[in-house]
Amino acid sequence: TTERNELPLTRGLGIVNGGPRLLRAGRPAITASAEGFDHPGDPGFYYAFGLRRNPRTMAGVTRDGRLLLVAVDGRAPGYSAGLSFVEEAAVMHALGAREALHVDGGGSTAMTVRGTLVTRPSDATGERPIGDAIVVAP
Repeated sequence: TTERNELPLTRGLGIVNGGPRLLRAGRPAITASAEGFDHPGDPGFYYAFGLRRNPRTMAGVTRDGRLLLVAVDGRAPGYSAGLSFVEEAAVMHALGAREALHVDGGGSTAMTVRGTLVTRPSDATGERPIGDAIVVAP
């Protein structure tokens, strides 16, 4: 039998899909293989996605419950190279995260603050149209 645990959606509660995990209890715990990000039949995929530096979007929670949303530019020689999964974990740890995960990356990484784009999109055409976003509102 399959047990079904339901999470009631209430005002102020949202769900974000992402992965792999970067930190667990304040320590690096990159779960790319367990989460299906390592394709044994295509070793180039993991190299390009996880080991190579790319623009990255990360989320984490500090010991005191503060939410960290972090975007790192990349693919811009002379400006920003981006991060690998291991480097993402190190950045989130340095910022005080106890738990952290990779949310998205590449051309989908963009952050705006009060309506102003504060990152440099890596796509040559600028911001990429995307189907979802994390929105923090008062």
